[in-house]
Amino acid sequence: MEQKEEQIIASVDGSVGSLAVCEAAAWVASRLDRSLLLLHTLERRQQHGADDWSGAIGLGAQSELLERMAQLDQERGRLAMQYGKTLLTEAESRALAYGALNVETLLRHGDFVEALVELEAQARLMVVGKVGTDHAGEFTALGSHIESLIRQVHTSILITGAQFTPPQSFMLAYDGRDTAERSLDRIIKGGLLTGLPCHLVMVGHDDAAHTDKFEAATTRLKREGYEVAASLIEGSGSVTDSLLNYQRENDIGLLIMGAFAHSKVRHLFLGSNTIRMIQSSLSPLIVLR
Repeated sequence: MEQKEEQIIASVDGSVGSLAVCEAAAWVASRLDRSLLLLHTLERRQQHGADDWSGAIGLGAQSELLERMAQLDQERGRLAMQYGKTLLTEAESRALAYGALNVETLLRHGDFVEALVELEAQARLMVVGKVGTDHAGEFTALGSHIESLIRQVHTSILITGAQFTPPQSFMLAYDGRDTAERSLDRIIKGGLLTGLPCHLVMVGHDDAAHTDKFEAATTRLKREGYEVAASLIEGSGSVTDSLLNYQRENDIGLLIMGAFAHSKVRHLFLGSNTIRMIQSSLSPLIVLR
């Protein structure tokens, strides 16, 4: 059987950030010449029929109330299905208007992280919103499932905020580690960022070994045709604050970070730099895997 081409997969939920997710996913799909799959999941809800209230109310009253609640659950499910279909239709229209050429939609029951994990084999890149319906208006609050998604998938993830503007430049946070070198490989081979000016930034490493790696990375990017602004920043404050200050001062539209390695200490790194950058950045951020 012929293997299906990898897609850009975007999860939309009707929150204030869903429009940005559609636009970002369409931008990625257009630049990579990939089809776009828009996913909406219907969260599982507890069924009232499993409750036991026999000690609180009479048996007859209990049966009547449970029947009514079951009818309400059915109606709620029907409306959720209708809402999901409408949401996906509007999301498809928005993605097509924003430049995507081939758009599919998928409505599924269950948790969106579980759905994305199951779809990962056909994903080239995933796009999700930083906040969902549970955090409406809290643009600096990390969506409840983002960390779980980063832990479980091996596909790069683009995380958007409340709005999306096609980036005119990008910044790679570089520290000389293996993950940073792999990030360079992904940027060069991926093609998504081709033609965009690159800001290569390293914070708090001024020893010869790190400086040599940083200069080699700069040279490599330039050799591949990237316009590079290389900056070594003193580590007087936190790494996150230094990177975000640089981002704001240089009006950078997209941040790039390498994900933690799969090791015994990966949860420490995930709980610090990666998550703090996602929480604090006002620009979209790609976590490279």
